[in-house]
Amino acid sequence: MSIWVRVGFSSDILMANMSVLTRDELLKLAELARIRLTNEELDSLPAELSKIIEYVQQLDDVSVKDLEPTYQVTGLKNVTREDKIIDYQADAQQLMKNAPGVKGGQFKVKRVI
Repeated sequence: MSIWVRVGFSSDILMANMSVLTRDELLKLAELARIRLTNEELDSLPAELSKIIEYVQQLDDVSVKDLEPTYQVTGLKNVTREDKIIDYQADAQQLMKNAPGVKGGQFKVKRVI
């Protein structure tokens, strides 16, 4: 099995034979994922990840030749409403009277960063 690991948009690293994950490959993956691993994790994760990869590798054997891709499962189509202009008979000055703060004819709100 081969797994592509995308690094940015400029280069790809092909890691072949991932069913036998080495410590160096694990370190490289951790670097790409920007995660720190303890020595205990470096000892235990290669075996665990190799088992996961072997399990997922079973998907390569599944035939999907006659299946159509599933993009949506609910059957709903275009559940949005039509845009309609509604005249609420209110002008900006009336609306500003209810605002907790107004500055320069606009609603004044707390800064959101």
